[in-house]
Amino acid sequence: MITLRAGSTEAVLHARGAYLSSLRQGGRDVVLPGSVDRQTRGGMALLVPFANRVRGGVYELDGVVYELPRNAEGHAIHGLAMAMDWTLAKHGDDFAEFQLGLLHPGYPSAISCTVDYRLSESSLSVSLRVVNIGQRRAPLVVGAHPYFVVSRPWRLRAEGPLRCVAVDKIPTGELAPHEFGVEGVYDDCFLVGRDPVVLESPYSIVEIRRYDMPYIQVYTGVEGAVAVEPMSGAPDAYHNGMGLKILRPGEAAEFSFEISFRVFRG
Repeated sequence: MITLRAGSTEAVLHARGAYLSSLRQGGRDVVLPGSVDRQTRGGMALLVPFANRVRGGVYELDGVVYELPRNAEGHAIHGLAMAMDWTLAKHGDDFAEFQLGLLHPGYPSAISCTVDYRLSESSLSVSLRVVNIGQRRAPLVVGAHPYFVVSRPWRLRAEGPLRCVAVDKIPTGELAPHEFGVEGVYDDCFLVGRDPVVLESPYSIVEIRRYDMPYIQVYTGVEGAVAVEPMSGAPDAYHNGMGLKILRPGEAAEFSFEISFRVFRG
């Protein structure tokens, strides 16, 4: 575990999953404090090499059928990298870089992952690079799963969001216009082409800007927080193809997002 600091802001990171368990500004939580043992119920988990669900945990690529661990509602969910120990490659007072070599029987190829965290007093930047270091093509969707603390009423603002039409939380490939109102109940994915995505409440204001991560998953199933998850593709992209990248051997892909925040004094 390491702690990054920039002025009155601090972030706590763990080697398991390269997971962020705490982000605080002026002694007040920006994200809901989490546990490395339950990474998708607080803090901010990294989702690699798929984000959200793969229907039935089974998919096919290049004529080969692969089977992933099923861990939610009969589906594979939230990737493979959360359960793995990343290597802390370098760090300073306000930055850290973790690296991971990922090889799994349910995944076609070996990949190398590098994540870079950089903290300022009012922002956290996260950059992720994935390289296919194996011999077969590799399907790829990445994401992050931050839970932002809110008070009521909260509101999400985004320009021109399109909701991924879903059946039992599995997108069909269709998109429908959507307008966010005040609060709401969500476990839904949206295609949002323009930044920023803004979450505001009397507690704080959070702005998210993304590079090559045009989807967001919004989840309201944890009291006192709203998860706004930047993702490069939609849930079940291994089947519906929404945002899916296929890396050739030797090919790399890069993704990043920046979270800017201001916590109001109570």
